[in-house]
Amino acid sequence: MTLIENGGGKSKTTTTPNSNHQRTSSKRGPVPGPQYHHKHLQPLIPLVISSTSVINSFVSQNDLHLHPSQTLTLEAKLSSITLSINRLNSVIQKQQQENPSSIPKTLKSHKSKSKTVKSPISPPVVDEFKTPPPPSPSPSPEIANNDVFQSDCWFQRFLSAESDQSDSRWIEAFRMTKTSFILLLQTLAPSLQNFSNSKIPPDYMLASALFRLAHGSPFKSVGIRFGIEAAVACRTFYEVIRAVNDRLGHFFEFSPNDLSRIIVGFGWISLPNCCGVLGFSRFGFESAGGLGGDEAVLVQCLVDSEGRFLDVSAGWPNNMNPSAILNHSTLYTRVEESKDFLNGPSFDFRDGNSIPQYILGDSCCPLLPWLLTPYLKDGDGVDSENNSSSLVQLYNSVHNRGMKLVDTAFRSVRARWRLLSTKWKEESIEPYPYVIVAACLLHNFLLNCSEPLPNEFMGEYDMEPEEFPVFGGKGDENAQRIRYTLALQLVMASQSV
Repeated sequence: MTLIENGGGKSKTTTTPNSNHQRTSSKRGPVPGPQYHHKHLQPLIPLVISSTSVINSFVSQNDLHLHPSQTLTLEAKLSSITLSINRLNSVIQKQQQENPSSIPKTLKSHKSKSKTVKSPISPPVVDEFKTPPPPSPSPSPEIANNDVFQSDCWFQRFLSAESDQSDSRWIEAFRMTKTSFILLLQTLAPSLQNFSNSKIPPDYMLASALFRLAHGSPFKSVGIRFGIEAAVACRTFYEVIRAVNDRLGHFFEFSPNDLSRIIVGFGWISLPNCCGVLGFSRFGFESAGGLGGDEAVLVQCLVDSEGRFLDVSAGWPNNMNPSAILNHSTLYTRVEESKDFLNGPSFDFRDGNSIPQYILGDSCCPLLPWLLTPYLKDGDGVDSENNSSSLVQLYNSVHNRGMKLVDTAFRSVRARWRLLSTKWKEESIEPYPYVIVAACLLHNFLLNCSEPLPNEFMGEYDMEPEEFPVFGGKGDENAQRIRYTLALQLVMASQSV
């Protein structure tokens, strides 16, 4: 006969002689059939089923009092337990069918009691998002108990049970107070009312999308909470993302008064005439082949001293250098070609020197007259006759403090909208950049509403600064002079204190 062995990742084929001779020993009895190895588990299955049902009932009855993250965790564990029970039950029933004589009589009574467990939360199966059909009228955007759903969904009960405008459950569920939710709903309503499915009121659309953004919930879980199908929850989510990009895009635009506020803000952290901090971050996704790896899209952003996003460019390949991304971005075009940004007056120091408007960038960026990067070593554009070591250290310290604003802004977005910290599916990667931009716009909207980000969210997203390759090109000579002027002023200011 031929035996196929597979061990240690290698297959081995072994040929043995064919043994057809009759055994001479008469003492050996017939070879017994397969033994029932799981008989001790059979009595436990009904107990596990009963316990699972009790937990599921508890979650269903107390979902308004539990934190959404607790409910989602319990649902995920219940689903996993249910799947495991069903698999174990199938194995036991198969062994019972193959060798019923090996089952003790005392256990046969349990066979009739065993059953397939219905999962309280079934694994999500979501249709591929498609462009909705032509728009049709939609109900009023006011928050109210809508009777368009036959089932008593979670959001209906949530609206009925709310106590006041400051109810903390709004922040737990949607990362904003009810007041901010109503304002956002009124802002997005013109776009949401154009959605094709007239049975879904705009407040349900917005709330379901915010819930998915806030908790990274699968569409199946979102649909259950808002009384809609998973596929409808998927389409609704992308409609809200589209509405946010359309209706909140002005948060990336700023007037001369806004720019003056931005410059004043950076002045308080020893960066005179600074108009923003440029940074990059990776947002991971799961490859379609399931091979893992460092799959991600790159995002370039510009933030102010308060952590607002002034410009966001998302969706760049992970293998693209930040300097190349910058050169292809709208921000670069606005500065170098159209000249409609960073074209304001220079800042004059008391010693007669001056510096133009500029932004900060990390060492992965080129040194430009309007983009100041850190010193990489002593003598990098520094006058050797001066105390270059202290000058470089002081400048880099202030520069590093400014760069942390980008890290904090990205951390805030990930902490508030946890969907961005989950692995996105590559097959649906096309809308991912729009989701990232929408999350940044919502971040700005909530800052304008004075919505604080709870500290417990931020604590979960402490991480090391992301590393990018250092720009290898030579810095602009005029940019070296501007950087040195700023560094020298920082030294003089520190000595006068």
